[in-house]
Amino acid sequence: MFFTYLRRELRRRRKAAHVVASGLALGIALVIIVSSVSSGMSKAQDKVLESLYGLGTDMTVTKAAAASGSGSQRPRFEFDAKDNDDDAKQSSDRVMVQGFQTLSATTVDKVGKQDGVADAVGGLSLTVLKVDGQFKRGEFKQDESGSTGNQGGPGGGQGGSGQPQGQVQGGGASFDVNSYTVYGTDVTKQDLGPLTSSKITKGRTFKATETDAKVAVVDAAYAKEKKLAVGKTVTISGTKYKIVGVSTADSGDAAANLYIPLKQAQTLADSKNKVTTVYVKAADSQQIDQVKSGIQKNISGTTVTTSADLADTVSGSLSTASDLASSVGKWLSIAVLIAAFLVAGLLTSSAVSRRVREFGTLKALGWKSGRVTRQVVGEALVNGLMGGVLGIAVGLAGAYVVTAISPTLTAQLGGSGGGGGDGTLGGPGMAGPGRQTASTSLDIALTAPVSLSIILIAVALAVAGGLIAGAFGGWRASRLRPADALRRVE
Repeated sequence: MFFTYLRRELRRRRKAAHVVASGLALGIALVIIVSSVSSGMSKAQDKVLESLYGLGTDMTVTKAAAASGSGSQRPRFEFDAKDNDDDAKQSSDRVMVQGFQTLSATTVDKVGKQDGVADAVGGLSLTVLKVDGQFKRGEFKQDESGSTGNQGGPGGGQGGSGQPQGQVQGGGASFDVNSYTVYGTDVTKQDLGPLTSSKITKGRTFKATETDAKVAVVDAAYAKEKKLAVGKTVTISGTKYKIVGVSTADSGDAAANLYIPLKQAQTLADSKNKVTTVYVKAADSQQIDQVKSGIQKNISGTTVTTSADLADTVSGSLSTASDLASSVGKWLSIAVLIAAFLVAGLLTSSAVSRRVREFGTLKALGWKSGRVTRQVVGEALVNGLMGGVLGIAVGLAGAYVVTAISPTLTAQLGGSGGGGGDGTLGGPGMAGPGRQTASTSLDIALTAPVSLSIILIAVALAVAGGLIAGAFGGWRASRLRPADALRRVE
């Protein structure tokens, strides 16, 4: 009887049912689209972070920045005087640790033993400044007049001495300054750290036995610029390294131009048993904050930067779109849902008011208030489920359109040096303590993935909308009396 009456009433009131279902569908569809876009934003940010950290890295540990002005270094270049060969070209390299702040290599083991840490690996980030050029000696030229006098001054002869007057012409120096980055990687643990953000496209990666070998992996873009290839050699501060592989960054810029074994990097920088960054993988991604607190508490003088901290520094259109999706989109969805629920409840209540004679007659025939209420709630619940199905369909279509279009967003990370947790991003190519660096810019294609949890939320909202509408109508129907039907009889 319940389902028969339910089916008949829904068929009779199709228009009202469609209005209620459409209102709920709009709110549910908006929730699905906003949630899926927000999920896409999160994945886009993960891509940005992976391009800096590498796959699997949840946080980095660096040395806290020194006080301003302390420990700062300036690159010094020394050239030999070559009196016998004015045109001789000279070259000098300066290998510097990025940020000039290093940690003891024993810190890697200490971090690895902390609660909640699954794995930890150290790396040394270097910047190499290379100066090439030559000096040219000036030439002394005598005045053609050969006059003497008391005119002295720069470039002139000795006034009043009776010696020829003249001046030095030409001469000077011409030097080119180039810089590139080198990352010392622990070849025994290559599944963690920045190198994992690139794929070996030519040659091979490091062998676990090449802990102190003079071998290198070069970034594809740098190899193209400098015309390097597998089998050739590259010279870093006078030491030749054989190129064994070429890597290509999965997205954005590579973490470094050259990768060499950690011990070799320490030797080049005169930083034996030192690292600049410890890359950490947490055993449980839900306990990252606790792991961070534990490391900071137990290992003094360190700065721990998590992926969430780094994500807060992302700017550009990705950040703007993410803010819109998480703030404006969220509140818009909530507002539309509240409006849809209220409209559904008011329409259901209004429909009950128009059915006073019907419900009054049913009560006169023996229907109890609870049965009438259940009938109204049942109709509203079906309307809610219809709205849920329609909303899910529209939401999925909207998410598919976003993914198909794949709008390109720009993400910028870095751009300011500094120390501590604010400026230390803890990765090759990023700002370290006391160092200024250009921001890293990446182009990310936005997608809108729809997860099962979003669908379940949509179903829950549909049921909730139906129950709320039914509560409005059921409350109105429970207050009707059989006498109310008689007053409506003409």
